[in-house]
Amino acid sequence: MKVGVFGAGAWGTALAYTCAKSGNDVIHWGFNGVFDGLSDLEKPENVVRTDNMEDLKSCEYWLIVTPAAFFRETVKKMANVYNGQPILICTKGMEGESGEFMSEILNAEIPECKDFGVLSGPQFAREVATGVPTGSTLAGNDKVRAGGHIALSELYLQDSTDVIGAQLCGVGKNAVSLISGYETIKAGGENERALIFTRAWNEIVDIAVEMGADCGTFLGLCGVGDLFLSATSPTSRNFSSGEAIARGEQYTGTVEGIFALRGLIHRAEKFGIKTPVLCEMKEKMGL
Repeated sequence: MKVGVFGAGAWGTALAYTCAKSGNDVIHWGFNGVFDGLSDLEKPENVVRTDNMEDLKSCEYWLIVTPAAFFRETVKKMANVYNGQPILICTKGMEGESGEFMSEILNAEIPECKDFGVLSGPQFAREVATGVPTGSTLAGNDKVRAGGHIALSELYLQDSTDVIGAQLCGVGKNAVSLISGYETIKAGGENERALIFTRAWNEIVDIAVEMGADCGTFLGLCGVGDLFLSATSPTSRNFSSGEAIARGEQYTGTVEGIFALRGLIHRAEKFGIKTPVLCEMKEKMGL
């Protein structure tokens, strides 16, 4: 299969390489031709890089892997070359200002796309790129999931139809990972850290229930699996950024947890759901 991958950071590069190792021909798009993700790893021969979106028009399946902050801008450009491909959203996050999920942005900018899904799970980019066994939730309709299994056959994929739930898990773990890193430094002890961690996650599940998500999704790879990985490890950018904020240090790069925290609070307010822990942590971190 010919697969198009949009996004050339570490995660986009990892997925482009994984699609190639899965036996597909890959066209990998990077904004302005910049490919700065995992640059020390050797590029597979069946990955072709480009800065021209027209080159991805002939691909049979698309993966979007841009940061949440640039998702809408990228999708607007993709709309000009969209050719009916199923689209797999591999971006975990929400638009901070609007509180919209990536699928909602995709619906607004490419309304003719009816076959879309979400990839979410415990995935550190470098480990994925180097072939460390990795599992993910693949949420979407039959067509999206069938294409996803071909594009990413190197991964262990757990099928789901709960697109909203999978997105909420990805967004939620970003926010909770940021909070967990912050509380690792600021909490009075492990008991307090566990208390805040659990209450914050419960508030996110409350939002999910209101939106009609399946609570069982939060027990899968995109839920507790991703939460365990990201909220306990300094390798997680969100976790380490939370630690940096707690120490009064400058964090670097795009921190999805910041956008996620803002977006979750915004969405909760629209539903009239109380999120005292999320709001308090946002205020404490000065976000």
